[in-house]
Amino acid sequence: MPKVTEAHRQARRSEIAAAALRCFAAKGFRGTSMSDIIAASGLSAGAIYGHYASKEELFFAAAQQVLSARSEELEGLRADHGPLAPGEVIVALIDGMRGDDLTPDLFLQVWAEAAIDPAVRAMVREYLAPIRGMLHRLVAEWAAVNPGLAGGDPEAYATRTVPVLMGLAPGFMVQRAVLAEFDEEAYLATVRTLVPR
Repeated sequence: MPKVTEAHRQARRSEIAAAALRCFAAKGFRGTSMSDIIAASGLSAGAIYGHYASKEELFFAAAQQVLSARSEELEGLRADHGPLAPGEVIVALIDGMRGDDLTPDLFLQVWAEAAIDPAVRAMVREYLAPIRGMLHRLVAEWAAVNPGLAGGDPEAYATRTVPVLMGLAPGFMVQRAVLAEFDEEAYLATVRTLVPR
């Protein structure tokens, strides 16, 4: 039997996570079963369970793929333009989320589940930790080259600013999901003006 390479293993895990995210987007987190994910993937139950033990684990893996894509975009912007202002960081993050399979409806369902289910809450906290870390690093970097705007202490500025920035993305997703008149472009343009460049 040929040996499975790590690259093949990672590709299979990504394929399964993508199928899971499609199911979550179509049926919601609570409404999706492992059987749904198995059917959507076209793989056997053994193949799925050989990589993931539960739908919570699968959701986390799918969310990590989304995070990885957003991180790469932000690093590319930073490489092209130097330190990014807090407004530009969060606008890039939100704009990238608009193209993901992590739909506003699914986003809201997961946040609601996190409020009542300790296992989902732990998963969301684990998912948010690297986002907070990435935002803190980027905001502190910007603050270090803009001491007049940031108050002279880059770390303290980042510590105060990152929770506010993180609140802007859920606000965007909630309004996008429930308000027919929500103007996405105006929201993003305003974020750019409210949060320093």
